[in-house]
Amino acid sequence: MSSAPDKAQQIINHIRSYVDFSDQAAADLIPLLSPQRLRKRQYLLQEGHICRQESFVINGCLQAYKTDDKGKIHILQFAVAGWWIGDLDSFLNTTPSQLNIEALENTEVLNITREQLDWAYQQCPGLERYFRLMIQKAWIATQQRTLSAMSQPAQQRYEEFIARYPSLLQHIPDRHIAAYLGITPQSLSRIRNQRKH
Repeated sequence: MSSAPDKAQQIINHIRSYVDFSDQAAADLIPLLSPQRLRKRQYLLQEGHICRQESFVINGCLQAYKTDDKGKIHILQFAVAGWWIGDLDSFLNTTPSQLNIEALENTEVLNITREQLDWAYQQCPGLERYFRLMIQKAWIATQQRTLSAMSQPAQQRYEEFIARYPSLLQHIPDRHIAAYLGITPQSLSRIRNQRKH
């Protein structure tokens, strides 16, 4: 298990891969980050609660999902090491979340609250630009996924998923991949069998 400074360094390295971020800005940000460990199947956020923090994944894997009235799970997002996860709508508007965020395996995250983030935007040059880039990246991924769901057959959606997110396959059970793609586990099994031939 990595030490607290090593964990914080992961997020600093991630920020620096997108923007210039000084040693002083890093020193100001690090004390704001609160580590949290989650066991497999433990919730980071539950539907109906207000999302009070955004979370950077140090290791492990989480999923953000909504369960409909019929009990069907609709997965919005997965997050592995180096990814952010949270309910941005609930976080920014302090409204009850419509999502559940659950650990798919033992996971460690670093959390930052809205108040801490607002303070850090003022004190840490480059941080606001970094988060703007993260939100843009997430918006583009959401748009691509929506267009794919509207216009592509399941096999093509699966091919795009494994091409875009190869590192996720080792963390995520097939039933969750199927739910993310909007297909049944049986359909996913058929698609995989067709790929082998």
